[in-house]
Amino acid sequence: MDNELILVIDFGGQYNQLIARRVREHNIYCEVISYKTPIDEIKAKNPKGIIFTGGPNSVYLDSSPRMPREIMEIGVPVLGICYGMHFMTYALGGEMGSASDSGLSEFGRTECAVETTHPLFKGIKEKTVVWMSHNDYVKALPEGFRAVAHTDKCPFAAVADDEKKLYSVQFHPEVNHTEQGFEILGNFLYNICECKGDWTMANYAKTAIAQIREKVGDGKVLLALSGGVDSSVACALLSKAVGEQLTCVFVDHGFMRKNEGDEVEAAFKDWDVNFVRVDASDRFISKLEGISDPETKRKTIGEEFIRVFEEEAKKIGRVDYLVQGTIYPDVIESGLGDAAVIKSHHNVGGLPDHVDFKEIIEPLRLLFKDEVRKLGTELGLADYLVWRQPFPGPGLAIRIIGEITREKLRTLQDADLIFREEIAKAGLDRSINQYFAVLTSMRSVGVMGDDRTYDYTLALRGVTTSDFMTADFARVPYEVLETVSVRIVNEVKGVNRIVYDVTSKPPATIEWE
Repeated sequence: MDNELILVIDFGGQYNQLIARRVREHNIYCEVISYKTPIDEIKAKNPKGIIFTGGPNSVYLDSSPRMPREIMEIGVPVLGICYGMHFMTYALGGEMGSASDSGLSEFGRTECAVETTHPLFKGIKEKTVVWMSHNDYVKALPEGFRAVAHTDKCPFAAVADDEKKLYSVQFHPEVNHTEQGFEILGNFLYNICECKGDWTMANYAKTAIAQIREKVGDGKVLLALSGGVDSSVACALLSKAVGEQLTCVFVDHGFMRKNEGDEVEAAFKDWDVNFVRVDASDRFISKLEGISDPETKRKTIGEEFIRVFEEEAKKIGRVDYLVQGTIYPDVIESGLGDAAVIKSHHNVGGLPDHVDFKEIIEPLRLLFKDEVRKLGTELGLADYLVWRQPFPGPGLAIRIIGEITREKLRTLQDADLIFREEIAKAGLDRSINQYFAVLTSMRSVGVMGDDRTYDYTLALRGVTTSDFMTADFARVPYEVLETVSVRIVNEVKGVNRIVYDVTSKPPATIEWE
């Protein structure tokens, strides 16, 4: 890839992926890498600039993550954020202290006075609101640094060594609570790193198509098509790249939403692609019999998907490549570098050790969800496909808590359809980025028609998000929730209680399993 590159070096902070999102929103390509990445490997990537992330540790403790000082001597601008500031200070000979011991810790919205003549704060208000979250503080600056911003408690809210192009901020410019944080990051990227902003979906599509053609040559390609946004966009991309060499296989694993298998087939019947539908529902359901652990579910489904694709490939003839609609959040949540495994996505961490294909191609692996949608529009996909509700590869198998039965599956399909119908009727289907029902394993006593019931509790989940790395729960109007609740309890057998999930991500994930 020939795009300008900013590297975000991950020190374990909760907002690290958000930094990458903000950089990309400035039309600049960005990658997140571990602080353990060798310096030579970082140099070989030829970045235009580097950003150190925040993190939960105190840099002066032996167990805290650190890098060789050489990372700040490779000749490109570096911006340290929170812990990144502490690491830069500590590594270059400055002095750190415990803010909690001295009463200098800061949390939340804080007014910050900035030096508006400095390139980092060009166009920023002289007094701007920033988001602070730190238990340690900089007591003394390294040689060559000076303060360019301060708060009432923090004399070194932002510091700079302009000669060496080293900068750091105590606050978090990547979060929305920092009112001009986007502009501050933009100043670093454009004024200091001198980026031009060449990361667009038009350029990405052109480059990806050329790379796919070069890789595939005259080989045959099988695309794992779910009918969701990601695989549909991947289908459009591959279709433009290799045309008739592509076969799209839609595996109906039995965990689709109600009527969805038929809808997917109808959506692609007029496309100029080889489309194959495989009904493997009995096979998948039997494989999951007796399994209640969510990680085991995901890995079992991931392996069975591959086995079905291998069988279909043999029917087609020699197939060299398997294409998946994996996107960047899938990679991150399945464990990127030293990142914790949040959950194994069936198409990443859920893959078996042996795959009977020459190679797996993942043309969307570098993209966040909103970028995938932009790419779909760029490729000419219809709106109803680009804005289709996100649906996990394992489907309803991970929206049924605990063991799966056919009865539970039918119950959830019926309830989920009602929820989606009422959200659409209320005109909320584009403002809520993902919404669905979860059949919990909890049963409770109810009363219907003067009779005692002992049925399942159904949870409703709705979130608003731009990148699916962080999310807030959607404020669905009470009257809509009431309508949904009344319909489900009256129309769906086996459910007598409805709850609504009001947890954001983090600390929760969007899916329950």
